[in-house]
Amino acid sequence: MNKNLLFVLRLIVAVILLQTLYYKFGAHEDSVYIFTTLGFEPYGRIGIGVMELIVSILILIKKTSWAGALLTVGLMAGAIFSHLTQLGIEVKGDGGQLFYMAIGTWVLSLIVLWSERKQIPFIN
Repeated sequence: MNKNLLFVLRLIVAVILLQTLYYKFGAHEDSVYIFTTLGFEPYGRIGIGVMELIVSILILIKKTSWAGALLTVGLMAGAIFSHLTQLGIEVKGDGGQLFYMAIGTWVLSLIVLWSERKQIPFIN
């Protein structure tokens, strides 16, 4: 895959994850609602926020982008699962925006992970 395109994909994933931190760390009512519904408020909200911050940094650094992508795949799989099992696709009238953003981030992370698979030390 083209290096510039791969960087753009990594940047998109990082921006999506970073922009959600305002809501998680700021205890926005929608974020509190989500994590209360899941039974993880406030520690889950803050913990997921910290993980998303770390993952955003990892995915932007070329040498660790595979780790950031792998962890993002896991985080987004958890978000998607939560939507499908407890939250519903639409949360508080958002039209499914959070759900579809999680799916998009998951797909982009899978593309980055696949493209960076040769950088994974325990596979090669």
